[in-house]
Amino acid sequence: MTDTTPLILAATCDLAGKVRGKAFPADQLDKRLTRGVGWVPTNIQITCFDGIGESPFGSVGDLLLRPDPEAEVDLRLPGGGREHWMLGDIVTLAGAPWPFCMRQILREALERLDRLTGFRLNAAFEHEFQLRAGGMPNQGFGRAAFEKERPFLEALMGALKGAGLSPDSIMKEYGPDQFEVVVAPEIGMRAADGAVFLREITRSLASDFGEDATFVPIRDVTSVGNGVHIHFSFVDADGGFRTYDPDGPSGMSEVTGAFAAGILKYLPSIVALTAPSHISYRRLTPHRWSAAFNNLGAQDREASLRICPVTSDTPEKIAGQFNLEYRAADAAACPHLALAAIVHAGCQGVEERLSAPSPTTDDLSELSSGALAARGFERLPETLEAALERFSSDATVRGWFPDGFAPLYLAHKAAEIAHVAEMTVEEACAAYASTY
Repeated sequence: MTDTTPLILAATCDLAGKVRGKAFPADQLDKRLTRGVGWVPTNIQITCFDGIGESPFGSVGDLLLRPDPEAEVDLRLPGGGREHWMLGDIVTLAGAPWPFCMRQILREALERLDRLTGFRLNAAFEHEFQLRAGGMPNQGFGRAAFEKERPFLEALMGALKGAGLSPDSIMKEYGPDQFEVVVAPEIGMRAADGAVFLREITRSLASDFGEDATFVPIRDVTSVGNGVHIHFSFVDADGGFRTYDPDGPSGMSEVTGAFAAGILKYLPSIVALTAPSHISYRRLTPHRWSAAFNNLGAQDREASLRICPVTSDTPEKIAGQFNLEYRAADAAACPHLALAAIVHAGCQGVEERLSAPSPTTDDLSELSSGALAARGFERLPETLEAALERFSSDATVRGWFPDGFAPLYLAHKAAEIAHVAEMTVEEACAAYASTY
């Protein structure tokens, strides 16, 4: 029998929201935790379709991808296989942070939040995904379709727990072959790492069960889309909850209100980072229960930012449960970059001392652009190209990110757009479904 060498993959989640990496023998782990594995700057420009966007780096340069033992997945598959990988940080040969590492970009956003408020971000990514087409029809939230997939779903919840996450719930969603999986919130970087864990573990387990799982933003434009809902709240250095104030507007503390206002003010300029695919904007339309305007809603699933319901009845318990939900995101986005954009937008609102927004109660899609503007709202960009233009023309938003990031991102997305430019909508949806 041929001997085998156990391998560990050092991995990064990149601009395309794809997990890529380089493996090393497991018995080299101690060395690799310090020295990492070799990486190449231009790898950041690999699109979700494996094209390469115009790169300022060309063939020049070397980096290191250093695995993080706090971001490890060691997955034993029911079929007998094993997957062992670690997310890591991209650093220079001298060990300094590489400015375009997605984890570093998030780290800097979280440090900004800490400097401004002394608070830490408590966040959770709620994911919708679909299995291979051809399942049971007429099963929106259906028990029968859930039971059909019970072995896979139970294995998924167990694997998420094994990866150090805290599974909360899972259900058959409304759409064909669609499911939603929810995990408990984590602090800061761990929340975004956990979103990567969830996506990759779901795909791996589905494959092991003979299924294909896709987190594509929308598989069929005549049906539902798959969103990523990012819940967040604040805790102080002692673990105290700082999101809720019973005397604040809509229950929001002063920081929460300003943070929410910042997100809404800059939402049209950051949606290119949180919903970054060509087909994302087929989902971000009115009456899809997604997001179409820069508005706050109270328990309203049409709002881009939602005040979530609480089930507790005492101020202390309400404070622990109270959170907001960002809904203009999908799984074409790198979780670290999406969360960084949200945190920076919120921090900008805190710095600008913006007033807390008021929840909307009417259907904004019925208002003219003039009527929307009079109330401080606007329709979100309706294409990726329009979203990228808003991002590139907003000097404040560009300034949140490292020098050179904006042209790098725009070139990356230009290559992706070129790949699907001649496709029909159906062909583009299928292409994205195969890669996400």
